[in-house]
Amino acid sequence: MRSYLILNLASMNHLPLMERWLLRDHAAETLSLLDPILDRYVSYRAVPAPEGADAFACYNWRMTEHWWRESPFPSNDQMNQGTSLSERWPPGYNEILGLPSGAARSHAWHGTPGGPNPPAFVFVKRRMSEDFKGRGLTLDDGTILRWLNAIKYPEGVSVEEGDDWYINVHAPEVCAQKGLKRFFSSKAIAPHVGPWARVSELWYEDANAWHQNVVAEPLKYTPPPWARHASYPFLEPWVDFVSMFILERPTNDFKRDYNGYIVTA
Repeated sequence: MRSYLILNLASMNHLPLMERWLLRDHAAETLSLLDPILDRYVSYRAVPAPEGADAFACYNWRMTEHWWRESPFPSNDQMNQGTSLSERWPPGYNEILGLPSGAARSHAWHGTPGGPNPPAFVFVKRRMSEDFKGRGLTLDDGTILRWLNAIKYPEGVSVEEGDDWYINVHAPEVCAQKGLKRFFSSKAIAPHVGPWARVSELWYEDANAWHQNVVAEPLKYTPPPWARHASYPFLEPWVDFVSMFILERPTNDFKRDYNGYIVTA
């Protein structure tokens, strides 16, 4: 299976500290503890968001992607990875990443429009569950700006009800965007770390293409009957919807390139 870990810093003032922790300490510890069950371990730095993206709960730091041979949580305790050593966390980690004080890393998630906005951690199958548009695209077909969307449905709306609208009504309408090059989605699977229902990726040529299609000249979309938010994507930003912009190539490929201090697990 594959996981998306979408991370937001409460303040970009914390960027030097968190980049040092990730690149000097955390990547090595993750490989020490989990390399035997990891096929791939890469991370993407968020790129500057296009004009108008603030309205779409745009996260600002990194998306880290793991490809797993088995679940990293061998028990019901999501903090117990079954290893002999534990990881180290920088001072103020919870506050920096928007987690409630004392909460378990990325386990607790409850976003609010004014923050804090904790990590969105979603496990999906290795292959996408829905391929809506652009199958067959190659790197010869122009540049790519990936818009990641992690979504959940409002309280009282089942995943089945929400997915019926998203897959059968909303996605076909979104596919009509002229500048949308690729659109696919993956349904969340166990282990469920937080309330997320799915992760989708919408690809555009560049920031201008995203702005033109999403902000400047949006299409008319059919809202679901249970909508709590008046406009596209009809899910409340920071509460039921978060997003991030990244490129197609990882900033870091830790299993392939990292030569740090690896210890026994």
